[in-house]
This record gives sequence, C-alpha cells and structure tokens, in this order.
Amino acid sequence: MKTELSGNRRTFFKHASLFGGFAVLLALGKPGAAESKPSVPDQGPSGQGYRLTEQIKQYYAAARK
Repeated sequence: MKTELSGNRRTFFKHASLFGGFAVLLALGKPGAAESKPSVPDQGPSGQGYRLTEQIKQYYAAARK
C-alpha cells in the first residue's frame, strides 16, 4: 500500500524551514552590533559566596556518621 504525503504537511515543513532560517538571521543580528555594546566592569568578589556556618558544620558532622 502506497501512502501519499498531503500538501499541508509538505507546506508546513517548507514554511518551518524558511521561518527557522529567518529566526537564525534575526538572532545573529548585525555583525558589528556585538562590538559596539559597552562592557560591564568586573566588580570582583562580593563576599556573598560560600560561608561555613554552624548549621553547615552540624550537617557535615551528621553526614560523617
């Protein structure tokens, strides 16, 4: 038995590939646009990282058992 693809399915995939390519072009934008954006200065460490608190010490002690 031979099955045929409907025209709607073919049209869907044709449009999907066209719009997908268009979306990629829009995402890339202008080649020089990325260079013109001002860079954000590095703030360095803010002191909000990992802290060894009493609760964490209790957890480590319980996990060793």
